[in-house]
Amino acid sequence: MKDMRAWLERTGLGHVALLAVVLMVVFPLALDSFRLNLVGKYLCYAFVAVGLVMLWGWAGVLSLGQGVFFGLGGYAMAMFLKLEASDKASTSIQSTPGIPDFMDWNQLTALPLWWTPFEYLPFALFAVVAAPALLAFIIGFAMFRRRVGDVYFAIITQAVALILTVLIIGQQGYTGGVNGMTDLRTLLGWDIRTDSAKYILYYVCCGLLLLSVVACLWIQKSKLGTLLLAMRDKEDRVRFSGYDVSMFKVFVFCLAAAISGIGGAMFALQVGFMSPSIVGIVPSIEMVIFAAVGGRMSLVGAVYGALLVNFGKTYFSETFPDLWMFCMAGLFIVVTMFFPNGLAGLYASKVKPMLARRAAKSASTPSQGAGPSITKPATPSSKAQEPVAGKPAAEAV
Repeated sequence: MKDMRAWLERTGLGHVALLAVVLMVVFPLALDSFRLNLVGKYLCYAFVAVGLVMLWGWAGVLSLGQGVFFGLGGYAMAMFLKLEASDKASTSIQSTPGIPDFMDWNQLTALPLWWTPFEYLPFALFAVVAAPALLAFIIGFAMFRRRVGDVYFAIITQAVALILTVLIIGQQGYTGGVNGMTDLRTLLGWDIRTDSAKYILYYVCCGLLLLSVVACLWIQKSKLGTLLLAMRDKEDRVRFSGYDVSMFKVFVFCLAAAISGIGGAMFALQVGFMSPSIVGIVPSIEMVIFAAVGGRMSLVGAVYGALLVNFGKTYFSETFPDLWMFCMAGLFIVVTMFFPNGLAGLYASKVKPMLARRAAKSASTPSQGAGPSITKPATPSSKAQEPVAGKPAAEAV
């Protein structure tokens, strides 16, 4: 049993197992379908936070535009769902039946060619991961090969988020504009708006999130994870050792983008819409806050951070509708000042030592009901028997 506990602690799978119990057992039993759907929405953002732990915490690359990749994954799934909801029978009152309603409003008479592949679910699922990863590769290769990093890279990713938001809003006939893509109803004929569908989608979201955490944990424990840490702390030493630092950064940037795209796709499925308000600069900065609150070095902590911050937004906006922004600011200030390493740091510095002390105390306390222990009488040492100079032997002992 001790070996199993030590193995779980060493690999980090014990914390993942506890997270799985909380997400897949405790929450479904304790929450109704509406609140559980809200938690599912929060977990979609947790995908981005997990990717940021790998990118920011382990590789030392801060991106303030992760909402771009979240939005690309969400739009890829939303395009498939929108096309399925825009069959000729459902859109018979339009001027051009068989195309999404926002295209008809903008006087398009045919489905654009680049929309056509999204009529097929396998292509949409491929695009959910491939589109964010491809954009991340283009940006990362262009920046990291020129050794653009630190604050300059963060500003560039913010600019990308702003550009994509303006592009989506400006191309209303192709993207839905500021309203986004709404009225997403079915997935291959399966109504995703029912309570049973929400429960199923919640479990699918939890499963994908846990798989992402385990995959990232495996990378952290591998040689690649060690190189990422070394690159973060001593980049020049890693470069002088013969490694191509820029391609390591490109890889982890693409990994974080792909994970964020999966979260965006699950968001479109569970919430039922996708809009440019989720792609911009402000949502991207909020996603960084999720990772910071949870602990930018902890994958499991990032999930808890996303849950805590989003729960705070919901609770404060419902309880204090006029003051909830100030409450959220106070929450961020408290976490930053008193828990600089996030929830994971709080656990490592406070909770874990306390549990270790309790375990040691319980192990040292003799069990009640046990028989009297038989001990051998102590034999006085020869040193104790010798009197100290000028004193009798009894006083020396």
